[in-house]
Amino acid sequence: MIVPAIAVLAGLILLVWSAERFVDGAAATSARLGLSPLLIGMLVIGFGTSAPELVVSALAASQGNPGLALGNAYGSNIANIGLILGLVALISPLAVNSGVVRRELPVLGVVTLGSALLLWGGVIERLEGLLLLGLLAVFIGYSIFLGLRDGTDVLGPETEESLSVHPMSLKAGLVWTGVGLVLLVVSSRILVWGAVAIAQGFGVSDLVIGLTVVAVGTSLPELASSVSALRRREHDLVLGNVVGSNLFNTLGVVGLAAVIAPIEAGREVLLRDWSLMTAMTVMMAVFAMGWRGRQGRINRSEGAALLAMFLGYTTYMVSMVVAGTST
Repeated sequence: MIVPAIAVLAGLILLVWSAERFVDGAAATSARLGLSPLLIGMLVIGFGTSAPELVVSALAASQGNPGLALGNAYGSNIANIGLILGLVALISPLAVNSGVVRRELPVLGVVTLGSALLLWGGVIERLEGLLLLGLLAVFIGYSIFLGLRDGTDVLGPETEESLSVHPMSLKAGLVWTGVGLVLLVVSSRILVWGAVAIAQGFGVSDLVIGLTVVAVGTSLPELASSVSALRRREHDLVLGNVVGSNLFNTLGVVGLAAVIAPIEAGREVLLRDWSLMTAMTVMMAVFAMGWRGRQGRINRSEGAALLAMFLGYTTYMVSMVVAGTST
């Protein structure tokens, strides 16, 4: 059990580092090629921070562990809202001004609610996975169209300032994009092997390990980028990263894993994990969109509520792992 634990730790460290290099390289390359800061923030940075979940889940599904892939996607969504957004809002209340974020939030809500239909039958088939990937492609295309048409948004200047912090040439951007991608695959292989070995050693399903250890680990890039954005008071980037990442996880990560191998999802996924993910998504949307005439913002008490839900859920899941060792 020591070797798998070391593999998980080493895999997570390398995963986070390579994800940062990949996102920095991809963002710099996109900027040098003339992509607008708004689109870089929406697509490259927002979705790029989900690269760990995508690679880990794809490898898990290809190696016969699709439960880990589903747990990684849904667990990461829960961690993004509860741990990252909740913790950041607890440190400093977040004001929401971006029209892009306000437009993406209802889309995320609809997608999250619709995913219940896939779980209801107990198996997410390959055709359903293709449907999820198709919806993601439509959303990306529509976002690009609106970004080019509208031109500016509150997120634009914030993203432009973020890119100027680490100026990088086109050649360096291409190199770090390639290096980051290769190391993402290598670190994901190490992480998946260790996580599956731990699950087997504790006698619990790979779904549970995916919902806990792997999910929190692969969410670390979002946490790092959110804390960095908070230091620069770029509140919309914090929420934009979470919303974009959760959309990509729900559509792209689950969709790709299902195309590789159908995912069996027991009723507990729908009743426990999906229900909590949906409740937290709705709460985030209500807080961020504003209600009863209040401007959209996530204050400290609302952040504390989201964080408490995450901690309660994680404690329950860890207790399941501990219980598994005693049976």
